[in-house]
Amino acid sequence: LLGSATAFIEGTLAQIYKKRAPDGSCYGGPAYYIEQTLKKRWLGVLFAVVMILTYMVGFNLVASFNIADSFKAFSFYDPSLTPIIVGVAVAALFLLCISGGGKANFTNRRLAAHHYACADPSFCEPALDAFTPQDMERLVHGWGLPVEERAHGQLFLTVPAKRLLDALVQDCRRQGCALHCQTDVHDVVPLPDGAGFEVGTSQGLWRCRRLVLALGSPAWPQCGATGSGFRLAQALGHRLVEHAPALAPFRMVPGWLDDNLAGISLPVRIGLPQAGLSPSLAADPVWQDDLLFTHDGISGPASLKASLFWRPGQEVALDFLPGSDLAALLDGPGQGKQTPRGLLRRLLPQRLVDALLPPETAGRKIAELSRAARQQICARIHDFRTVPAGLAGLKKAEACRGGVDTRQVDPYSLQSTVRENLWIVGELLDVTGLLGGYNLHWAWASGMAAGRALALFAGK
Repeated sequence: LLGSATAFIEGTLAQIYKKRAPDGSCYGGPAYYIEQTLKKRWLGVLFAVVMILTYMVGFNLVASFNIADSFKAFSFYDPSLTPIIVGVAVAALFLLCISGGGKANFTNRRLAAHHYACADPSFCEPALDAFTPQDMERLVHGWGLPVEERAHGQLFLTVPAKRLLDALVQDCRRQGCALHCQTDVHDVVPLPDGAGFEVGTSQGLWRCRRLVLALGSPAWPQCGATGSGFRLAQALGHRLVEHAPALAPFRMVPGWLDDNLAGISLPVRIGLPQAGLSPSLAADPVWQDDLLFTHDGISGPASLKASLFWRPGQEVALDFLPGSDLAALLDGPGQGKQTPRGLLRRLLPQRLVDALLPPETAGRKIAELSRAARQQICARIHDFRTVPAGLAGLKKAEACRGGVDTRQVDPYSLQSTVRENLWIVGELLDVTGLLGGYNLHWAWASGMAAGRALALFAGK
């Protein structure tokens, strides 16, 4: 009875004090209404921290203890061994859940060659034209996997990503492929007279007539990514374009806007006025997406996309009210008695409004502001410009810019032009796409181009 009563009260307070985000969604909960009703932000923060620790540690420990304790009724129970086995099993099941529970963003319906960063912008066109997003979608449907389209043409599975992996593995095995997982490749040595390659692995030496390098980049090393593919390609005579983090959060100089904005997320339009983007790419709707303020800069889809084409020293432009006309709102009927702060706090998070508005005009009535003052406010909201200090490193990057120089690879077959019987595909090449299924599709398209070329050699 007590639990039901407290749950009812908590739910009611959460509904009363919930807040609405710029995208129309709602958020709230005990930490928020503690802050608003008691006017003690520190108490709300403390409650949130305690709840995180409770769910992260307390509940898991209690659940693990109860599972292990239930085995005491069985004759095989060993107090020194059984709890350890149960703990390992629970951890393994948790790992399985988090690794297979994501929904794969496997391609993008709206992709084009200009969505990729490459020293030769036209290089990826033949492979992308030969294997389109529609081709990949038909392949996924053929495997019986359900698909949904999300913002900006992103195609996701509606089932765990592991289903896609399983379908790929089964397809490979039906075609007679042998998969050797957990096998390290140490080196690749060309055999005399173009007879093939000798590959040194942790399972011994392998020989092959033709070789495809399909290794990833060093981005996100927590998942096992290394730079070994670059090393192997270079050893086989290929030039490398210097690699750098891509699709990574921006780091800002301290005090660039306000240190109290961390955690705020909102839709923006991001721009790179000094990056020399083509007119079609600069006007692409893909730049309008969510932005997240972090403790040392900005992240979120909009920021990650911009990081691909950004170079050190260049400005980033942010429109915090994309699709709105703030000048018209300021000049609208009945707005003269309002302050800019009062008007904008209905459209943007209050902390962000306070950080953006010039202090000398934020609290004045709109009718009292000069035309120049209004234009200054509009510029701060629609065209806020800043120069990031840099990008987060490869540990936080979702991809890597640079790689094998595409001028030494045939764009139609992905075959090396400097080493006979060698093909190079995927992220190993100096081709990196935007966030949203572009890089995974490049893996499909470049792999398909190489596979078709190899099929011709095999007479299939």
